[in-house]
Amino acid sequence: MPSLKRCSYLSPRWRFTFYLCIFCYGIRFLWLSPWFWDTRQCWHNYPFQPLSKGLYYYYIMELAFYWSLMFSQFTDIKRKDFLIMFVHHLATIGLITFSYINNMVRVGTLVMCLHDASDFLLEAAKLSNYAKYQRLCDTLFVIFGAVFMVTRLGIYPFWVLNSTLFESWEIIGPYPSWWFFNGLLLILQLLHIIWSYLITRIAFKALLRGKVSKDDRSDVESSSEEEDETLSTKSLSGNSSNNGANCVNGHMGGSCWAEE
Repeated sequence: MPSLKRCSYLSPRWRFTFYLCIFCYGIRFLWLSPWFWDTRQCWHNYPFQPLSKGLYYYYIMELAFYWSLMFSQFTDIKRKDFLIMFVHHLATIGLITFSYINNMVRVGTLVMCLHDASDFLLEAAKLSNYAKYQRLCDTLFVIFGAVFMVTRLGIYPFWVLNSTLFESWEIIGPYPSWWFFNGLLLILQLLHIIWSYLITRIAFKALLRGKVSKDDRSDVESSSEEEDETLSTKSLSGNSSNNGANCVNGHMGGSCWAEE
């Protein structure tokens, strides 16, 4: 198996495994937590809230994973959305670190679990595409798009941002770090809107074409790699270009497949 194809397959497989496991862990942990059912509990007795062992492990695993995504961007194939993903990773790492230092871990767990809810579906769709199960790929992508829209354009602003912007202000009042923390959360929301547009565009094109096509972001490789790919394409004249999506960089490529 060529190195590029191996990278294309192994990267989403690793991310799928992590996202699915961490999402199940997060749901199990939050189901027994009072702030999952009442977000005002995120701010009661703040900042004197105990840090349980389960919450600590949750934070450490998420932080380590996003640092790995950050470093892998510089060793992986560069994409057109490199800057967007870089900003996303910076904001995510900043939020996890900042919320941990300031003991805002309760609302932090809500943000992390909410984001993990759709990510494993995207990676599963990519794996289906590599395995050439087109119908399964299309189905998973539709489910991913629906979950993404509901969680990040619905639940996130009206549940999480409502708590960080208004409930926290009401219960504990404004404080210096309040502005920075909510600024990072609003940056994430802006990225959600951008990716939602890309996902909608992909879904619309998929309806017209009858299938979800490959990564819209395109590889930005070295000239030698591009030449190799050109030669390979010529040797496969007449073959379809849907033999699997390109190696995806980042944990959540909203523009995973688009018009070729």
